[in-house]
Amino acid sequence: MASSPTESSPAQFFESFDGERLAYYEMGEGRAVVLIHGYFSDADTNWIKYGHAAVIAAKGFRVLMPDLRAHGASARPHDPAAYPPDALTRDGHALVAHLGLTDYDLGGYSLGARTVSRMLATGATPRRIVFSGMGLDGLVDTGRRAGHFRHVLTNLGQHERGSGAWMAEAFLKTTGGDPVALLGILDTFVDTPLDTVRGFVQPALVVNGVDDDDNGSAAALAEALPDARYVETPGNHMSAVVKPELGRAIADFLAA
Repeated sequence: MASSPTESSPAQFFESFDGERLAYYEMGEGRAVVLIHGYFSDADTNWIKYGHAAVIAAKGFRVLMPDLRAHGASARPHDPAAYPPDALTRDGHALVAHLGLTDYDLGGYSLGARTVSRMLATGATPRRIVFSGMGLDGLVDTGRRAGHFRHVLTNLGQHERGSGAWMAEAFLKTTGGDPVALLGILDTFVDTPLDTVRGFVQPALVVNGVDDDDNGSAAALAEALPDARYVETPGNHMSAVVKPELGRAIADFLAA
């Protein structure tokens, strides 16, 4: 079972571009901000459980948080045809269309940030953008992380205790992830060329754990973006999510 969202934010559903039934959660009222979670995670674990969504909502925002396909309460198909390149990107566009959003902000953590990049590259027009848990390498060269997670998922139960792969598998167990469906997600990864990243002109926040280099240099990503603010928060790629500084940094940026 995936972790349960708070009672104040029950799951709602929409049909994506290929008819798959995907979940999203909503908290607060005001200007819309779409926040996309990371790989192996879900909207609750990434945004709701540790208070980030509530902090952002308290600043006057309607926080919209999808469960990516193969995650959380969303569909977890095993058919490889459900995972074409940029499938998550198309899911993101489908959610924006379903909600009728025309003036909104867009952010994501790790895989969510990569999805934000691809949505921008394929026509999304948010007013402001947030990249968290993401470095420049994680956008322009997705193969390294895809290879890491393919190794994790195809060698479950065999990883050395304490290794990065072992910790990823442990996190997978806490969120009740489906290894077959999650392997499919890796086939959806598409690189975003550096010149495209440099063309993301929206005011941007790049917020990253001070000890997080899983996706390369977040500082380099901030430098590549035309109008970016760079903020470091406590923690590494896993632990930064549980720290209140992450939500406060995003809330402060959006409310400024």
